[in-house]
Amino acid sequence: MAAVVPESSSIDLPLDYVERVYAGVLGKIIGVYLGRPFEGWGHRQILSELGEIDYYVHEARGVPLVVTDDDISGTFTFLRALEDYGYDPNLTPAQIGQTWLNYIIENRTILWWGGMGLSTEHTAFLRLKRGMQAPESGSMATNGKVVAEQIGSQIFIDGWGMICPGDPVRAADFARRAASVSHDGEAIYGAQVVAAIVAQAFVESDIDRLLDTGLAQIPEDSVIARLIRDIRRWHAEGLDWKEGFLRIEAEYGYDKFGGNCHMVPNHALIVHALLHGGGDFSRSLMIVNTCGWDTDCNSGNVGCILGVRNGLAGIEDGPDWRGPVADRMFLPTADGGRAVTDAVQESVRIVNAAQALRGGAPLSFKGGARFHFELPGSVQGFRCSDEPSCRDVAEIENVTAESEEGTRTLAIHYDRLATGRMVRVATATFINAEAKQMGGYGLIASPTLYPGQTVRARVVADRENAAPVNVSLYVGCYGKDDAIHALSGEGAVLEPGDSAILEWTVPDTEGYPIAEVGLEATSERRVEGSLFLDYLTWDGVPATTFWQTSGGKMWRQAWVNGVTHFMEWGEPFRMAQDEGTGLLITGTRDWTDLRVTSTVVPHLVSRGGVAARVQGMRRWYGLLLYRDGFVRLVKSLDGERVLAETPFAWELGDAHELSLEVVGSKLVGRVNGQVVIEAIDEDRPLDGGGIALVLTEGRMATDSVRVEPAG
Repeated sequence: MAAVVPESSSIDLPLDYVERVYAGVLGKIIGVYLGRPFEGWGHRQILSELGEIDYYVHEARGVPLVVTDDDISGTFTFLRALEDYGYDPNLTPAQIGQTWLNYIIENRTILWWGGMGLSTEHTAFLRLKRGMQAPESGSMATNGKVVAEQIGSQIFIDGWGMICPGDPVRAADFARRAASVSHDGEAIYGAQVVAAIVAQAFVESDIDRLLDTGLAQIPEDSVIARLIRDIRRWHAEGLDWKEGFLRIEAEYGYDKFGGNCHMVPNHALIVHALLHGGGDFSRSLMIVNTCGWDTDCNSGNVGCILGVRNGLAGIEDGPDWRGPVADRMFLPTADGGRAVTDAVQESVRIVNAAQALRGGAPLSFKGGARFHFELPGSVQGFRCSDEPSCRDVAEIENVTAESEEGTRTLAIHYDRLATGRMVRVATATFINAEAKQMGGYGLIASPTLYPGQTVRARVVADRENAAPVNVSLYVGCYGKDDAIHALSGEGAVLEPGDSAILEWTVPDTEGYPIAEVGLEATSERRVEGSLFLDYLTWDGVPATTFWQTSGGKMWRQAWVNGVTHFMEWGEPFRMAQDEGTGLLITGTRDWTDLRVTSTVVPHLVSRGGVAARVQGMRRWYGLLLYRDGFVRLVKSLDGERVLAETPFAWELGDAHELSLEVVGSKLVGRVNGQVVIEAIDEDRPLDGGGIALVLTEGRMATDSVRVEPAG
């Protein structure tokens, strides 16, 4: 591909840095998806029931391949601390701890909620929630040795290595800070080794030298250092991988270390797989997964290391790891508009974090398009529809052809296109039909696309096409039957060799969420040919009202539930918060100047109202009615601050229309249509975000919520 670092940047990054980060992200998610269906199994059970793990086994286990998982959610969520705190190279453990509190919804997202003293991460979260700051929240002195040394710090750590290419010392230092939020002791050392190896893998391929680099970051007398030396010695003695595993099991097995999932045994398997796999991506994943124990965690770390080390070619030198995954990722957090994402988007965010740390300009493809296909082989979640009228009509691939501003496009090859048959390719914008079938960690998300936003795409018809093709934008929208129904938009007739920029403002969907967006193509006679999707993107603040529709439940799931109770009876939005402050959130981080309006009924609350520029549980602006007879503009960011207040008499059970408008740094609050309060926020202003209903300790309800552009 063309230059991967903007010319305005003088930062010395590897020339193939962007592609190697992408390979690392792919390696991480492939490894997790591969190991997830038999997580926690022992070596002998795996061999007995599944054999050696040389490819995905999800179908044999009757589960989806692409799922939500703490290894993925934690890795790519906790790294956001850098963005949220201005890419400060001196980012503190306490600030990363605040990032936990902002993005995690208690008992619902990211973590294993096993209980105090059982789940290390749950224990740390409770410490943070009750006011203890990191690193005390994860320290051995606070939580004891066994709890502090479980595996979680290692499984969340890869991103800190990817932002430090060729700088293992810095990667290990970031890893120490991030790991200390929830862990201590050997768990921090294991995390430092993994982060340092990931960082060094950008510039070094020799496995032994990579291990030397990791060892150099931790105390020589640590258990992690000793096990690395032992495993290297056993490997040098000529033991095969199965014999080596038996030695690990005997010397560093689960019976030697307490807790549910200790760092030490699983770290041993990572080192073991790197050595016996010889750097080969597929063989190393086979070894680490067939050994067992915490398979998705260990496999994810090995996959990331070797993805970075070997690049995309290393992943493709074997079975088709990428095709079934199709770049798809889920990151369920309180910032629900980033929950449905893909490996390309997350890779660019990592690259831009590295750029910002070095004072460089951010990377942007095709004018900042969401879906640009510029990374080799990327499809960004696009797949052909399996609807009866589309089935077996088309296939897609990433190609170097027909791009106006870049080098790559998504090619859509079709045959048997005729009246009654169509091509339809799309990517998810919300919880789709497949994602609804997931067990385990659920997918909490908001849509990424809403009515009132404008979708644009550039499409090119192959010069070799046999006939003109009708091409349109479309969205798949949930309906009252909770099935996805297509809604077609603007289109064009493309003669062979023609190109067109399609533009369409998505119409009202009667409160139902949009599940997918893409292209559809038809022809008046049976033809075969190809189309090239150069990019697809959208922007703007929505203009839509959220309300209870005539049926279905998916409209409720479009709201990230950060309250104690979100009832399914009574008013459409009936919620209660048992303690503290809860939010019911929808929207995305790129909404900026907007107005949110709702007629709320505070039945029994300490305070309640609406919020804008919501970036999670603890980053938002609110217009709130307080029980002391005031209405206040509140900013939540590392604590709460009242920006302005004015007396306003109200009674419990009374309905009041609250409207909060945010334009730039100015906030305007209206009650019952009248401007009653204003404020300017120039101290670290929040620059964008979704909307929410907010309440503190009590019950509140409303029939609808409207969002629209400011003014």
